[in-house]
Amino acid sequence: MAILTAISRFADYYRRNGFVATIRRAALAARRALFSNRSVVFYCDLARQSAPRADLPSFLKVERKKSSAELSPEDLQAMTSFWNPKLAHRNMKERFDLGASLWLIKSHERLAGYGWTLQGGTVEPHYFPLGQDDVQFLDFHVFPKYRGRAIASFLITQILHRLAAEGLARAFGEAAEWNQASLASFKMSPFRRLGSARKLTILGRTIVCWDENGTVHRSTKVPVRAIDNPATGQ
Repeated sequence: MAILTAISRFADYYRRNGFVATIRRAALAARRALFSNRSVVFYCDLARQSAPRADLPSFLKVERKKSSAELSPEDLQAMTSFWNPKLAHRNMKERFDLGASLWLIKSHERLAGYGWTLQGGTVEPHYFPLGQDDVQFLDFHVFPKYRGRAIASFLITQILHRLAAEGLARAFGEAAEWNQASLASFKMSPFRRLGSARKLTILGRTIVCWDENGTVHRSTKVPVRAIDNPATGQ
C-alpha cells in the first residue's frame, strides 16, 4: 500500500510539474530515505500545562473538526487540491474513522495550516505504544503563503493547552531531522526533545533504534488503538 501511494503521489507530481522536476523530487526523496531517515521525537507532559491558554494574535483563529462534514467547501478544497486529491480524501477519511481530530488555524479567516491529533493510539506503528490518555501529533502543514510566521508553533501550542484542559496525560510528535521548519515549530512550543531514532517495520514487526544510547527495541505490530504503557514498552 505504501509503494502504491508513493507511485500515485509521484504520478500526480509529474502531471503538475513535468519530467525534470519529478526526477529531482524523486532523487531528493531517495536521498532522504537512505541517508536522512532519522527522526526527532518530541514529548509534552500535559499535566504540567497549567498556565492559562496562550493567547493568539487577534487575526489568528484555531478550529477543531471531528468529521469531514464539519469542514467548509473552501477549507476542504484548500486541503486536498495542493497534492493528490484522491489520496488526500482517502487519508482524511481514514483519520476521521480512527477518531482523530483535525485542527485548522486561520489567518484573517483564511486557512493558513492544519494538523492532526489522535488519542490513545497511532496511525502507523510508532516508536513505542501510547496509553489511552496519550495523544499523537501528526501531519502538520502550513501553506506556503503563511510560512515563516510561526503559524505551526501557534497551532501546536494552542492544541496542547486545549488537550491539557481536557485532562489528557502526554503528547508525542516527531519530525524528520532534515525538516528544519517542523523542528523549529516543535522547539518553539511546549514540546521538548525526547530523542532521535530510526524506525523500520518488517513483516509486522517494528524495529526502533534510539541514537542516544544505541538501544534497539523490537516489538510486535502496534495496534492502531493501542493502550499499552509507553513507559514499559509492553
